[in-house]
Parts: sequence; C-alpha cells; structure tokens
Amino acid sequence: MQFSERRTIWPTIKPYVMVFDGTLALIIFLILSVSALTMYSAGMDAPGRFEDHMRNTLIAFVVMWIAAIMPPQTLMRFAVPIYTVGVALLLAVAMFGLVKKGARRWVNVGVVIQPSEIMKIAVPLMLAWYFQKREGMIQWHHFLVAGIILAIPGVMIMRQPDLGTALLVLAAGFYVIFFAGLPWKVLATLTALGLASLPVAWSMLHDYQRQRVMTLIDPTTDPLGTGFHIIQSMIAIGSGGISGKGWTNGTQTHLEFIPERTSDFLFAAYSEEFGLIGNTVLLVLYLLLIGRGLLIAANAPTLFSRLLAGAITMIFFTYAFVNMGMVSGILPVVGVPLPFMSYGGTAFMTLGLGMGILMSIQRHRKLVQS
Repeated sequence: MQFSERRTIWPTIKPYVMVFDGTLALIIFLILSVSALTMYSAGMDAPGRFEDHMRNTLIAFVVMWIAAIMPPQTLMRFAVPIYTVGVALLLAVAMFGLVKKGARRWVNVGVVIQPSEIMKIAVPLMLAWYFQKREGMIQWHHFLVAGIILAIPGVMIMRQPDLGTALLVLAAGFYVIFFAGLPWKVLATLTALGLASLPVAWSMLHDYQRQRVMTLIDPTTDPLGTGFHIIQSMIAIGSGGISGKGWTNGTQTHLEFIPERTSDFLFAAYSEEFGLIGNTVLLVLYLLLIGRGLLIAANAPTLFSRLLAGAITMIFFTYAFVNMGMVSGILPVVGVPLPFMSYGGTAFMTLGLGMGILMSIQRHRKLVQS
C-alpha cells in the first residue's frame, strides 16, 4: 500500500480508532495477550476452550468499543432502566432460573445469561446517577437510600446462592457511596456493626460456605475434598519458582491436578508456567490499569463520571485481589474470575463494558476541554 493511500484511509477509520484511550487500550491489550498464551496452554485438554475464549475476547472488544462511543450523559439516562431491568432479571432467576451445580444463577431469555454479572455495572451506574441528581445537597438520609438501592440486588444474589458475586456487587456500590463522601464516623460505625454481626452472618452461611472458611484456615484437614483446590493451586504456584516451568510445560496443569484451571484458578496455571517473574509482570499490568483508571476518575468533569470511573476501577482491583488471594490460599475460595484472564462469557462482557465506560469518560472530557 502506498503512503498516499494510507493517508486516504486514515481519516476514514480515525473516528473509530480514536474512541479508545491509548494508554488504557495498550494495557488491556497486553493483559489479553498474556491471557491468550495462558488459556492456550491451560485449555489444551479442553477442546474448543481456547477458541471460545478468543470469541469472548472479540465480543468484549466490541462491547468496549460501543461503550466508549456512548457519551456519559447517555449512560446517565440509561442508569435507572438498566438497574430496573437487572433487578427484574434477578426476580426471574428466583422464580424460574436455571439450576447448575446446585445454584440458581442463570435465566434463559433467548440466550442464557447471568443477571448478577450485569449488576456489577448497573449498581454503580444507578448510585452514581442518584448522587449526581443530589450534587451539592447530599445529606445523611441520601446515604441511607443509597444503601437500600445497593442492598436489594445484593440480598437477591446472596439467595441464589452466589456469595462471591454478591460481595463484588456490594463492593462496587460501596465504592460509589464512599467516593460520594460517606462520613468516616458512619464508616467506622458500619465497620463496628459488621464485626459485631459476624456470629449472625456465620449462622446464615450455607454449609459449603462455612466449610470454605474452615478450609482456608487449614486446607490439610480435607486434602482430597474441600482443601484440594487450595492445596493443588499452592503447589502449582510454588513449583513455578522464579522463572516458571515454561509455556505449556506446567505439570500440575496438564496432569489436571488444578481444578477449574481455565476459569477461577487460571492464575495457578499461569504462575506454574511463568513463575515469579511472570507474576510480577502481571501485577505491574494490573497496577498500571488501576492507576490509569483512577487518573481518569480524578480528571472527570462531573460528579457522575468521577463516581462511576472510580467505582469501576476499584471493581477491577477487587477482582484481581480476591482471585489472586483465593488461589494463593490467603482468602476463602469464591467464584471470582481474574480480570481479562479467566474464561467466561458474561463476566468478560461486563469487564469490557466497564473499560469502555472509562474510555468514554476520558474521551468526552477531552471533547469538553477542546
């Protein structure tokens, strides 16, 4: 292709490319590249898994692009409808949802979806809209109403039961409430009440959830049962050493000792093959992504944009921290994927949507300034 031809094509595609924040897009691309390498290796014994993962990556890219084009003002208009539809879908799950592995978390609406994943974006979107409407006159009772808005989907998701996703949704909403100016006295009171209610919360947990906590304390009490996941993942991480065993050479992975090695425990497979050096690279990439997200939030022009960008960024931090913590044996095992790494359909779309919203906020800030 001649130089003159490239100059002719660039003005045509430029509006579609420039919707992306260059720094954020580069970081995501690098994480997705690491993900593709790891998924190819971890999914070698699962036919079609790598191909499905790449398809999900492509769909997430399209979702991210669409969200990046959409102005934050449009997102504000959709906040209440998206939240309402999400709660309605959670009700549909409770009434006639699909049961898999003992949990009722999915509903068939032409395609099978997991509505709780939608609430990870819908809840912070709704709360950011709520506080934007009350900018400059936020009082204590507004935080109470926000807590109710957050509690409704949180309780519904817990009852599926899906404690891991419920905690992520509650965390996403809490970040918005915190960034909106939740007083430290209220935060301290809530923390004290939370600690005081732990015995009650413990009694309300399902047997398998209590067993996960006990397994965290001492996984060797049931090494072939509930402790198997943690023990095998820690063996895989430790056996990777400094530089790892090499791509596709992970013995724990390919001898199928790591359960869910393409989804929740993908980090164990990655650590075995790429070692401490690989882990350091991945941690740096996540820190760069979180840092860029917080910078976008700090420079956002409206309260809605700042709250939403800050919450979405902290959601990614929570995802990464919880997943790596549970795989490493320092947190209980919950169903939390590693962002842009673990295999998943709805979760991947949600992550793509979140990054697209961050890019939209950054792009339209520049448009406003210009």
